[in-house]
Amino acid sequence: MTAATQIPGYVAGTWTIDPVHSEVAFIVRHLGVSKVRGRFNNISGTIVTGEDPTTSSVTATIQADSIDTKNEQRDGHVRSADFLHVEEHEHLTFTSTAVRIDGEDIEIDGELTLHGVTKPVTLTGELGGFGEGPNAKVLGVSATTEIKRSDFGVGGSIPSAVVSDKIKVELDVEALLQS
Repeated sequence: MTAATQIPGYVAGTWTIDPVHSEVAFIVRHLGVSKVRGRFNNISGTIVTGEDPTTSSVTATIQADSIDTKNEQRDGHVRSADFLHVEEHEHLTFTSTAVRIDGEDIEIDGELTLHGVTKPVTLTGELGGFGEGPNAKVLGVSATTEIKRSDFGVGGSIPSAVVSDKIKVELDVEALLQS
């Protein structure tokens, strides 16, 4: 029995990330006492599910200026050279390098490029499954990772006591099977 036959409804194919039903969110501590949550509103990409799930791949692009923390003044500051410097670094990108599947658990190793710096990250999550949408088959996956903004040269002038170095990233992605 292969890993693919152990995943209910598994479909090999090429999937396009549906930005309307997908979210890339983050959580960062502010002043060491509270959490600020935000998201990026513009994500695109492709998931290729291989005949063997471990040969699957993901590529994703996030528009840096689509950041939304529900506060326009803060969003403007995060877009500035103090943090994301979106005029110089328009996109965040992720390209997978390996996929491991253990039952419903999935780990996706890859290269994250943020602020012009590329570092390895591992996304840990679960395959939500495969289903039928109104116009196409759908795939769902949720994953999390944690990064350090200092690893990517983000917000170097902002002390960790003000905005934590650690950022938790949460992804909920729905993708549509291409015909």
